[in-house]
Amino acid sequence: MMKLPPPVTNMLDRLLPRKGRGEGVRLPVQTGALPWRMGRGNRPQVLLVTGRRSGRWMIPKGWPMAGKSLALAAETEAYEEAGVEGTIDPEPLGDFCHMKQHLLMGELEVRIMVYPLAVERELAEWPEAGERRRRWFGVREAAANVESPELGELIRRLGERLRDKGQN
Repeated sequence: MMKLPPPVTNMLDRLLPRKGRGEGVRLPVQTGALPWRMGRGNRPQVLLVTGRRSGRWMIPKGWPMAGKSLALAAETEAYEEAGVEGTIDPEPLGDFCHMKQHLLMGELEVRIMVYPLAVERELAEWPEAGERRRRWFGVREAAANVESPELGELIRRLGERLRDKGQN
């Protein structure tokens, strides 16, 4: 795994303090949107997209963007990768680790901060429409279709939160 130079790790310290994975371990940070809507029978659904190269189901995600919070960057990724627009929660649902195959850096472990996005509009055309597939899943099915158990747990947590809100 590639070691990051000090200027990069210093920037990451400001974005995400040390945690998990042992003292002193710092991971590059990405941001991701967890798009959701209420489907038939008032049941929560989650939108997943395929990776461009891997074809695996994942949430829209990407690198932080200058001048944008991580939440707003996640909202931009949802538009670019999944063609959805809506209201992003400024508070992360949680985070998970992901092994990324980076073209320049090779295999790189990243920590992805996940922000729920209440989808209000699904576009027929979007920037990466020709590069990815998108699909709505029920919560259990979405959690079972992602590779990361940590992401699966975040999806289940969002489903519980949405079901609880629906009962109030």
